[in-house]
Amino acid sequence: MQIKSITDSAFKKYGRVLKMEVPDLLKRLAETPVTDGVEYVASAPELEACAEHDAIANSIYGGMPIQIGYCNGTNHTLNAVEYHRDSEIDIALDGAILLIGSQQDVEDDFTYDTGKMEAFHAPAGAVVELYATTLHYAPINAEGKENFRVVIVLPKGTNTQPPVLSGTFPEDKLMTARNKWLIAHEEAGIEGAFNGLKGENITIQ
Repeated sequence: MQIKSITDSAFKKYGRVLKMEVPDLLKRLAETPVTDGVEYVASAPELEACAEHDAIANSIYGGMPIQIGYCNGTNHTLNAVEYHRDSEIDIALDGAILLIGSQQDVEDDFTYDTGKMEAFHAPAGAVVELYATTLHYAPINAEGKENFRVVIVLPKGTNTQPPVLSGTFPEDKLMTARNKWLIAHEEAGIEGAFNGLKGENITIQ
């Protein structure tokens, strides 16, 4: 699979690169743990105490309450895609690959062809906004890197306990957490997830 840069014009339909420096946030990210697998922490107080918190909340999210967490570890495989009703901000400490697609390409039965995914490299320190309609999941190791550390910023409460659903709305079967709709690949074996990804469970080494 071709890996493009987030500065490539092909990235514009998925998100944008924001002109923002976040040295204190990155310093704090560097102190978070890394595991052999993938660990996601939705809200990390040590990151939320960063000097850039208010600038992110006010200038990017328009004053809405936010949470700042991280996704750290090692990953080479797609496994699933998710989307939110809001943009997500990703900031990689040492760079990472973002494997992404468009919600508009999800079929009426909520299946999605993984052949439509694209890969983009986000360099160290780049502040990347992924639009609400961008399908994404865990970052993937950048070439030559043993692991990744990525800041994940979302509206407060996202990826926490899901709301009580009636189940009458068809999209309800995709919701695995608050403000999180997920479509998994059968090979990933994600318990309770809707296995709607068709095609290759993409791997990038």
